[in-house]
Amino acid sequence: MISFIWSPGNPLPAGTGGSENYTVGQVRELTRRGLPAQVVTVGLGVDDGRDEFTDIPFLSLQTLAEISELDGTVVFVNEPHPVPTMHPAFLILHNPPPIRERERAFAVEGTRDRALIVTSRYAAALWSKYLDIDVLTISVVYPFAEPCFAAQSRPGNATGKTRVLFAGRLSPEKGIYTLLETLHIDVIEQDLDLTFTATTAGADKPQGKIIKQLLGEHPGISVVANCKTPATMAALMADHDIVVMPSNSQYWHETFGIVSIEAQHSGCRVIASNDGGLPETDCGAVSLITPDNAEALAWGIREAVDSGPLSPSARHDAGEKFTVAQSVDTLLEVFARQPPISPATIVAQLEELILAPSAQVQPVIHTGETLTRPSP
Repeated sequence: MISFIWSPGNPLPAGTGGSENYTVGQVRELTRRGLPAQVVTVGLGVDDGRDEFTDIPFLSLQTLAEISELDGTVVFVNEPHPVPTMHPAFLILHNPPPIRERERAFAVEGTRDRALIVTSRYAAALWSKYLDIDVLTISVVYPFAEPCFAAQSRPGNATGKTRVLFAGRLSPEKGIYTLLETLHIDVIEQDLDLTFTATTAGADKPQGKIIKQLLGEHPGISVVANCKTPATMAALMADHDIVVMPSNSQYWHETFGIVSIEAQHSGCRVIASNDGGLPETDCGAVSLITPDNAEALAWGIREAVDSGPLSPSARHDAGEKFTVAQSVDTLLEVFARQPPISPATIVAQLEELILAPSAQVQPVIHTGETLTRPSP
C-alpha cells in the first residue's frame, strides 16, 4: 500500500491547486495499474474531502501517531511531520521553503530523516541550499496533466475575440494583482477584441474572498466558478486561447506550475513569469516574461495574439510531454531506488564517531637487538 499523507487537520480540496491535482492523479494512476494506493487524512473523519473524489481510496486517522502503524510506503505531502514510520518514508515538497524564521525549524527537523522528492530541478536546487544537503540526494518527479486535457476537443471560436484566462488561485503569489495592472495598460485596455476571465479558485480563503470582490467590480474581467474536476478545467481551457501565469517572484517562486502544462495540453498558449520552475513547464507553447511587470505581461499577451492559435500538431506534441504515466513511472523508480543516507543518519554517525574512545597506541618492542653504550 502506498499512503499519501495529506496535511493534518485539512480536507483534500477539489480545484484549488497543484498539490491536490498531483496527489489525486498519482493515486488514481497507481490504482489503475493495480497498485494499492490511498490518500490519508488526519483528524477529520469522513468529512475529509472524499465526497469530491469518489474514485479515490481514502483512509481517515484520528491522530498523527497512527501513521506509525501504516504498513507499506508512506509519502508525506508538503508537511514534514516528525512521525516514526514502519519503513523509511518519503516527503514530496510542492512548495518552496518557508521564508519565516519561525517555520524554519519545523522544515529542517521534519526533513532530516525523509527521502525528499520535489517537482522540478529548480525546486531541488532551492531545497538543497535551504537544507544544506547534496542536491543529488533529492529526487525530481515532475507533475503532469491528466489525459483529459490533451483529449478535450476545442470548439470553434464564434466570438472572434482572443480569450485570455487566469486559472490560478486568487492569491497575491499567483500574480493576480499584476494582471489587474495589465488590464489598464493602453495596448490591452484599448483592444476590444480581448476578453479576460478568472476563476474563483482560492476564494474560500480570506484573501481570496477579497480578491474575488475586486474582480467582480472590474468591468474588464469576468469571473466564473472554479473547476473542481480535471474534465471541467480542460473544457474551460479549451474555450480560451491564452492562459496567463504572472506568478510573483518577490516572496514566492513557483516550484513548477501545473496549470501551464494543462493549458498547453488543452491547446492554449501560455504567458508565464520567467521565474522558479515555470521555465521547466515548456511543452512548446510557453512565452516567458519578466516577473512582477505589468508592461511585460501586456506585451507577452500581444505577442501571443499575433502568433495566432496553437496548431493541432503543436498541441499534439505538447500532449506527449508531462503525462501522468511518465510521472508515476518516475515515482515508482524513486520508491525502488536505494534511498540516500538521510541528514539525520549522517549526524548520528558523526556524533557516534566523535564519542568513540580514542585508539590506544601500543608501544613497539624490538627484539634481537644489542644495545651498546656510545663511545665517550
